[in-house]
Amino acid sequence: MKRAVIVGAGIAGLATALRLEQDGWRTVVVERAPARRSSGYLVNLIGPGYDAAERLGLLPALAAHDLGLFTTVLVRDDGRAKFAVPSAVAEAALGQRALSVFRGDLESTLFDAVGGRAEIRFGTTVTSVDQDADRVRVVLSDGTTEHADLLVGADGVHSATRTAVFGAGFRVDLPYLVGAFPLAHPVAGVPESSATTFIGPGRTAALVNLGPQRSSAFFTYRCPDPVADLGRGPVDALGAAFGDLGGGVPDALRHLEKDPAGAYFDAVSQVVMPQWSTGRVVLLGDAAWCVTLFAGHGAALALAGADQLGAALARHGDDIPAALTGWEAALRPEATKRQALARRGMLQYAPPSRFHVWMSDLTIRAITLPGIRGLVRRGIERANR
Repeated sequence: MKRAVIVGAGIAGLATALRLEQDGWRTVVVERAPARRSSGYLVNLIGPGYDAAERLGLLPALAAHDLGLFTTVLVRDDGRAKFAVPSAVAEAALGQRALSVFRGDLESTLFDAVGGRAEIRFGTTVTSVDQDADRVRVVLSDGTTEHADLLVGADGVHSATRTAVFGAGFRVDLPYLVGAFPLAHPVAGVPESSATTFIGPGRTAALVNLGPQRSSAFFTYRCPDPVADLGRGPVDALGAAFGDLGGGVPDALRHLEKDPAGAYFDAVSQVVMPQWSTGRVVLLGDAAWCVTLFAGHGAALALAGADQLGAALARHGDDIPAALTGWEAALRPEATKRQALARRGMLQYAPPSRFHVWMSDLTIRAITLPGIRGLVRRGIERANR
């Protein structure tokens, strides 16, 4: 029986463990955090990500968490509505084979699916890695040593596995920060079963109201010194960047003050590497190709990458380096495309001027026209093939 050590118990790591366990591997998942973490931002599973969720057997469980389609209202800085984007536009953009879920629900579904299969060790890190042609030796912080056929680094954009095995210098830091957190109950100023989005020069604030335990806040803004703002923490940093806004934003920020530990708050970075594997060590998900939240396909790519990795390993049998090479050659074009789309998407989430905001409004208004929706749907379908 082949053995794999997987570093990271997020979407990429758990999906990899699930796929390999389904293929008869024995897996050990190690996670630095002392317990499971969750975050409240919404992810869309479309194209290869939806296909991977289907093949992994996740769709029945995920269907219970599907947020469905909802109207989005673009608002001014005081919360007054500009115009609405009906749910039919999202339906045209996403298509029939699509799911919208909170990231935490996707992670929980994966964790439940892996439960009883993989061994998961929280509060554990990798101390050292050595490999030869036949095995990879992984020393862990709990004092144990694992001898495995494969080591998968799925430990995110700040991957310690990437630094230990490949060295530093592959993370490209961008001048933006992102904050996202769940809302225990809907905030004032956001209509039921809808979302409000404020887009202004250099920043976006989006609030989703789908009922208790199904609502969330998302903020992103351009920042000249992300390290300094990260040091301030989400309450102070997001309060300074968005405290002047009206609508539901003040209420959302008060939610944040009560539970800052439940927020995802980080700088925006991409990872650009000439190769994702060496010998029997491979990086997967944000550790290898982080596309950023601006691309909107991070979770889908993580699922697809894990599923396709399992398929490549099954095809190549004992030749693991060849499997990793073939897997990367097939997946890299999609990751590269999504990274490029994310860099362009920064203009959408953090427009550089009021003129860009105005142009964005015109574009979004045009997309709401019935005749344009079909063009949008067909364009996205081509992009996701």
